[in-house]
Amino acid sequence: MKKQGGGGRGRRRNRSQPMAEINVTPFVDVMLVLLIIFMVAAPLLTVGVPVELPKTAAGALPSEQEEPLTVTVTAEGAVQIQTTDIDRDQLVVRLRAIAAERSSDRVFLRADGKVPYAAVMEVMGALNAGGFSNIGLVTDIGGPALDGSAPSDG
Repeated sequence: MKKQGGGGRGRRRNRSQPMAEINVTPFVDVMLVLLIIFMVAAPLLTVGVPVELPKTAAGALPSEQEEPLTVTVTAEGAVQIQTTDIDRDQLVVRLRAIAAERSSDRVFLRADGKVPYAAVMEVMGALNAGGFSNIGLVTDIGGPALDGSAPSDG
């Protein structure tokens, strides 16, 4: 019996045609690996100023939608807004400009534990004069509660 119409050629022709489907499995694998890399690397990208915060028994504040403004007073007495060094005589001017752009008047003040109280209060006064009346003092947890209980290492 003879094959009719060159049936063998038809099968070969179908094999040589390109596939219409896209194999997305390698693409998904690569995307998942990149996602994991970014999830691990993102916390490492936040560069902070080394400040030895005092320890207190106060708990953490609830988070907000807008990124909080952070003002830092280092052990040497230098003042920084976020990570930018600011001269003390330009602090109020800069704070007023920032306050005009922000919807929240909340600011976090981080001060090294070795900084004198008067220097911290000067910066707090500048924050108030700059338009920020909602000032939160940042501390580390695990300090004395002043109620006779031992400090926790939370």
